[in-house]
Amino acid sequence: MTNGIEFRNVTKRYGTDPSAPLAVKGISFDVPVGTLTTILGPSGCGKTTTLRMIAGLESPTSGSIIMGGRDVTTLGPAERNVSMMFQSYALFPHMNVIENVGYGLKMSGVKKDEIARRARDTLKGVGLVGFDERLPSELSGGQQQRVALARALVLEPAVLLFDEPLSNLDARLRREMREEIRSLQQRLQLTVAYVTHDQSEALAVSDQIIVMDHGVIAQRGTPEQLYGRPESEFVAGFMGEAMVFPATAHADGQVGLGPLTLTPRHAVAPGAVKVAVRPEAWLIGLPGGLPATLRKAAYLGGFYEYGFDTVLGPVFVVSNDLARPLAAGAETTLTLGTHGVSVVPGAA
Repeated sequence: MTNGIEFRNVTKRYGTDPSAPLAVKGISFDVPVGTLTTILGPSGCGKTTTLRMIAGLESPTSGSIIMGGRDVTTLGPAERNVSMMFQSYALFPHMNVIENVGYGLKMSGVKKDEIARRARDTLKGVGLVGFDERLPSELSGGQQQRVALARALVLEPAVLLFDEPLSNLDARLRREMREEIRSLQQRLQLTVAYVTHDQSEALAVSDQIIVMDHGVIAQRGTPEQLYGRPESEFVAGFMGEAMVFPATAHADGQVGLGPLTLTPRHAVAPGAVKVAVRPEAWLIGLPGGLPATLRKAAYLGGFYEYGFDTVLGPVFVVSNDLARPLAAGAETTLTLGTHGVSVVPGAA
């Protein structure tokens, strides 16, 4: 696993009190060379602590961190060949673009001509030709982001780390920058660990997603696995706004959800289970469905958001049927499609 990342049963406790709670609780995972792994989860789940341990900014309480086949558990950031891009960009306001990008090379003792050449080459790679003399205050948010990215890339790190890199950008720029980061990562075959709390961002950029919950790994896998086959109620609810309903698995392999019956995509032991249903999985108006009364509707341009009252409780539905909008008070039925429906363990 040359230049990859391995965590082996890593724990992290802040402070010296052995009774203090663990921020990270014995996690193990790997980031293969040339791939992008996103560490995803709500605030306080341990994802940023995990990233800081990769960077060498925090030391594990126990366990090992291996990078490029070398044990780096006790090594500092300068000994790891890692670059980190922070949420705040952390550009020097008094330095122009070329000086900001070349700062790390200057601190490493690289010659002036070599710094300028490498900095300009890297700026070209992120689409910032002709911006050398501008100050950060003269750049847009997206341009500042590109400078911060170039500053990280110019060091040619074995591992590149991102901590919530897009959270300060508006929606359109966020989409553009996540596509740019993914494109650069694939083109340069970078090994990347990427922290976010945004599920759509994680789905868009990742080879592997690690979902964390209270310091442990709730599930890890490809975006398709995490979205399509969550292994717990937490993961189902966190990945894509799924609503979770109590249900019953029968001996014949079918699962009963109120008046609805569905066939799970994998075998389920008979008994109490839960069914996670994503908003786009519901089909409106088909015969034999779940009776539903529309409580509220919102038009969002490319789709409608509906809130229905049913015997299962409130149901949130996203519909792309713009030709036949429903008005509040409408009586209809809801049935389930095959995509976006998962059976997960859990007592009813």
